[in-house]
Amino acid sequence: MTDASLRQSSAISHQRGLVFVFLAGVFWSTIGLGVRLIEEATVWQILLYRSISLSAFLYVVIRLRTGASPFAFLRHAGPAAVIGGLALVAAYSGGIYAIQATSVANAMLLFASAPFLAAVLGWLVLREPVRRATWLAIAVAVGGIGVMVADKNGGAALAGSLAALGSAFGFAVFTVTLRWGKAGETLPYVFLSGLFAIAITAGMCLASGLPLVLSPHDGAVALGMGVFQVGTGLVLYTLGSRTVPAAELTLLSLAEVLLGPVWVWLFLGETATLNTLLGGLILLAAIAGNALSGMRRRPPPITTP
Repeated sequence: MTDASLRQSSAISHQRGLVFVFLAGVFWSTIGLGVRLIEEATVWQILLYRSISLSAFLYVVIRLRTGASPFAFLRHAGPAAVIGGLALVAAYSGGIYAIQATSVANAMLLFASAPFLAAVLGWLVLREPVRRATWLAIAVAVGGIGVMVADKNGGAALAGSLAALGSAFGFAVFTVTLRWGKAGETLPYVFLSGLFAIAITAGMCLASGLPLVLSPHDGAVALGMGVFQVGTGLVLYTLGSRTVPAAELTLLSLAEVLLGPVWVWLFLGETATLNTLLGGLILLAAIAGNALSGMRRRPPPITTP
């Protein structure tokens, strides 16, 4: 191929990657609406059903992409995969509880702190350098989080906010374990987390006396979340992230945070408090500022898939 053809091919791949990553954020943003549509099921029941459909979906996707069983990857999984899988289970649980206990806007905005938590964890555990601009953005983000939780004096709203931060921490741990284990493929890690979640949530349901059989409505919503909200979004992100620089990935991921509250407002009329909106704007500004400052650095070369 000529240089011009290669540049054109790279540009097309990059544009396609941008669309895939944005669409991934759109799918992920429906978690709040999905949880709000649940009528009776608890956190453990929702996560159980969602994990069953997610694991089945990822099994098919991994087989189609690699031609091998996901269990073949897991046989070579080290401690990084196990820790990352368990961290995702904690992140999933905290995320669902947070949305049930506080507003979707509050929970989704607090989820957005995960990249900053991952940066700090990477610095502490892997000795990865952190740019000055990122440290400044972290300080601003902490201020925004403080504003968001300032009016949550107690009860379920405060517990929900803490659960959202715990969920963000779980995703941060997962991110660091991917780099620690030098994972070339993310999907098997998530598949493992689904298996962990099935075992853990089924055990929690039995120990709590919760029925394993949900109503047709709740079961359908929870199963649908596993395939569409998590699974499809994850596949689109995996495909798109191969040709999109990290800074652009961060900015596009804001679609999830911004659209999540929009869906529940449009369909359910749910709103957020002034503190949540102001603190959220500060947090989003910190994320966007950090990503834009990273764009000034020379981006990695874009390669064709």
